[in-house]
Amino acid sequence: MLLFTSSTSLSAQANPGIPEAVNAFLKTLQPEQLEKTVYDFKDSLRYKWTNLPIGMVPRPGIGYGSLSDESRMAFHRVLSALLSSQGYLKTTSIMQLDDILNDLYQQSFDEGKINASMLKRMQDLKWAHGNFFISVWGKPGKDAAWGINFGGHHLALNYTSDGKTGAMSPYFVGTDPSEVKFGKYAGWRVLSKEEDYGFLLVNSLNDQQKSKAILDQKVPQDIITSPQSSQRITEYYGIPGKELDQTQKTFLKLIIMEYVHNFEHNKAHEVMDKIEKTGLDMVYFCWIGSQENNKAHYYIIHGPDFLIEYDNVGFQNDGNHIHAIFRENGNDFGEDILKQHYSQGGH
Repeated sequence: MLLFTSSTSLSAQANPGIPEAVNAFLKTLQPEQLEKTVYDFKDSLRYKWTNLPIGMVPRPGIGYGSLSDESRMAFHRVLSALLSSQGYLKTTSIMQLDDILNDLYQQSFDEGKINASMLKRMQDLKWAHGNFFISVWGKPGKDAAWGINFGGHHLALNYTSDGKTGAMSPYFVGTDPSEVKFGKYAGWRVLSKEEDYGFLLVNSLNDQQKSKAILDQKVPQDIITSPQSSQRITEYYGIPGKELDQTQKTFLKLIIMEYVHNFEHNKAHEVMDKIEKTGLDMVYFCWIGSQENNKAHYYIIHGPDFLIEYDNVGFQNDGNHIHAIFRENGNDFGEDILKQHYSQGGH
């Protein structure tokens, strides 16, 4: 019996456990719940994603908080199929962080640090562990295109499949606070490595390298390629990988892997194999802002195959509010794989 195969052979196909897990989840829903959850694959709503709180932008789909225990358990099997262990823990921690954020504002009000008006404004944004929404597009399986989206405040998972391969782009994660400063959960840093590895690389550069990598301008107040913006990053900024030494290239690869290895094994290795085939020499690293934590900072990692954008500003420029995105170039919502699917006569 063959227990292990190489990542290359696995990465050519979608994980069959994903549609199986999604279908098992759908079977736990009542008819009225299915009406809220399942959409036509060609519905344009599939592309309209956001990272804003539910109180600002409603989501399609069914709310996680409205599910039965049976359905919640089945949906966690979906997350486990889509994501690696680290990706799963980040996702569930981001959900939990919304409840922690509510507790922090309530504690600040109780201690007289904010007024009732501020507390109500924050509560009206409807941050909550249950305010994340699940939508399924088309029929999950091996014979047709389909997708599943899961999103809420600081989270947007978008999986698209042509039945044979899958795409996980755009993939957005965020945390507020990026480091919990007080209360029961003081010290929590859900996206710690996205931040730490960035500092590791920028602080390893010599002065000549920094003159290329670091842009002398104000830190953006959000990622440039946010869903609320029409701007896209099409040019390369900063220093190319070919001008990094071997240790610095290792640090660059660590950052990329931290994002890519949030995905399940097949997809993660497919993406990393593609990036490494193109070569890290072709990947650019750009930094803006402070080279110390707890101060506003920002970076872009951009290659022919992908884009990573990370922004940590905070309301007082305190570097305590992360927005980060990973995109496969040309493959948002499965654009590339669907072109190939339909060109080969897929329906």
